[in-house]
Amino acid sequence: MPRPPESVSTFLDTLQRLNAAGVVDIVLIAGLIFGVLLWLKGTSGMSLVRGAAFIIIAGIVLGTLLNLTVVTWVLRNSVPALLVAVPIVFQPEIRRALERVGRTRVATRRNRRASEPVLAALAEACNGLSARRLGALIVVERETGLDEYIRSGVVVDALPTVDLIINIFWRNSPLHDGAMVVRESRIIAAGCTLPLSEANLPGHLGTRHRAALGLSERTDAVVLVVSEETGAISIAFNGQFITGLDAPERLRAVLHQFAGQQESGSLRVLRPGEGVEPPASAVRGAPGRQ
Repeated sequence: MPRPPESVSTFLDTLQRLNAAGVVDIVLIAGLIFGVLLWLKGTSGMSLVRGAAFIIIAGIVLGTLLNLTVVTWVLRNSVPALLVAVPIVFQPEIRRALERVGRTRVATRRNRRASEPVLAALAEACNGLSARRLGALIVVERETGLDEYIRSGVVVDALPTVDLIINIFWRNSPLHDGAMVVRESRIIAAGCTLPLSEANLPGHLGTRHRAALGLSERTDAVVLVVSEETGAISIAFNGQFITGLDAPERLRAVLHQFAGQQESGSLRVLRPGEGVEPPASAVRGAPGRQ
């Protein structure tokens, strides 16, 4: 009877000596691997994982069946290289995960929710911008501080009114080509630069939508987007787009749900049938105009 490969013999020997602590150890590692794969699902990183897994499995199989000494040696000594390569290759995914963990809410979280009059002004202004086909990008800060993005713009520090918001985003105005940030009940800054998402977006979504999605991937902010091309109003939240907000009542309801002064336990991302586009990382297409 042929002798089994060394890796198989080691695996069988480990199973024979398995105890309760070993079972817990295996379950924890399996859960960690499952969580990582679930986290990477629908992202470009999943394709890299599949490609790397195929190469490694093929190398192990060929090295064992054909007794390829060099291939086996390379695979066995590639672990240190993987420890360096993984943070580099998966840097965007790791950054998003750490940022989401870092903004996990605690009992002493800051109360930076917008008031009802502010949300009403934002909704009315967005409808006015949409009717005039004026593009806009409005960020409503929540628990995660946005100081690094505020510093990239111009300080405004004014009460949000419909006329002021429309004037900020009027064509060729000095601050129209950037994001406006609202903190609590004031417009803190305008003309701010936001990080761009690396997700694949449909062709009709351009730079404004990419910037809105990028900020929503990194923070818990609610980002309003008015398309200059179509006048469509959408909201980026938690890495997803909420669409179908052209009706004033629906826009105010969604804004109150995500950015209003309410407990986080009542927040939920609407289902696709209720106007939420699938995660942008799962949508393929070339970037288009704003």
